[in-house]
Amino acid sequence: MAAPLRPFRLRRPGSAQKFGAAAGSLRGLLRKGCRLLQLPLAGSRLCLYEDGTELSEAFFRTLPPQTELVLLRPGESWPGCCGDLERFLAALCCRTDAVLEAARRLLEDERAPRRQRLLADLIHNLSGDGAAERRDEDGKWFEGLESRFKNKSSYMRYSCESRIRSYMKEVSNFISNVHPTARDAYKRILDLMSDKLKSVKYNGSYFDRTEEEAAMRLCTKEGWFSCQGPFDRDDCPCKHSINPYTNRESRILFSTWNLDHIIEKKRSVVPELAEAVKTRDGREVNWEYFYQLLFTMHNLKLVHIACHKKTNHNLSCDKTKIYRKRKQTHEIA
Repeated sequence: MAAPLRPFRLRRPGSAQKFGAAAGSLRGLLRKGCRLLQLPLAGSRLCLYEDGTELSEAFFRTLPPQTELVLLRPGESWPGCCGDLERFLAALCCRTDAVLEAARRLLEDERAPRRQRLLADLIHNLSGDGAAERRDEDGKWFEGLESRFKNKSSYMRYSCESRIRSYMKEVSNFISNVHPTARDAYKRILDLMSDKLKSVKYNGSYFDRTEEEAAMRLCTKEGWFSCQGPFDRDDCPCKHSINPYTNRESRILFSTWNLDHIIEKKRSVVPELAEAVKTRDGREVNWEYFYQLLFTMHNLKLVHIACHKKTNHNLSCDKTKIYRKRKQTHEIA
């Protein structure tokens, strides 16, 4: 009894175009594929698009319907979809328009939700002029922004500065919760933090792709940002990335990303600072340690909104760093 027909998707190496064919056996699918793609039957083989595994009759029977396969002529090989990815990335660097067109064609036939999302994100991020910097080069990017912003980097610096300023405002507003006897000392620390933030322009360089020192920015020189993952992970499980420099939509979407405090600002850092000032008992509060926790990448992670966990992080300040260590003095006999 003949095996029932099952549908498959066939393609040639390096081609985005796919063809549907149904067969009940490997031999039958190979025959139909060669006729469809006008290849010689002798010596041709079928392999998995995903990893290049060559099909046998027994392996063929285990494949689910709509599996994507590559039809190889004699002498050809297929390393897996990583080969497509390498060509895709190479083209991305020099032929953006062609990459966009190829991605749109792939998206038309794609049925896997995860790959649909990846292609849609790629198309979205490439549909703009990421290389343009000035307002007169990409006016659409600046729609809705004040006229004082003449280039993209100046607005992105302002965007980061605004976030850091809001953190400073929260720390300042907490003074009403500080013990009355400690408020003067708390105010002095606020002044020191404020002066330091002004000297580094509120760390606006974190979002500025023109910042020459790589350690001072969170993006590539092309403007790409990668999610650093939830506070309890070292990476992003979904590999979120975005380039807010490409188009207006990406700029707006990037505003929903968070600079998340690993040791939480409201639950841990600010209350701990207030307590340290109150109980200092002649000791010098290490305000620079708290400054690092509040305003620098020592304790901040850039995260996609889906990776921003609002649950209690259950992390606390390092007790050994709250006060400055006193210098040792030695008496000379």
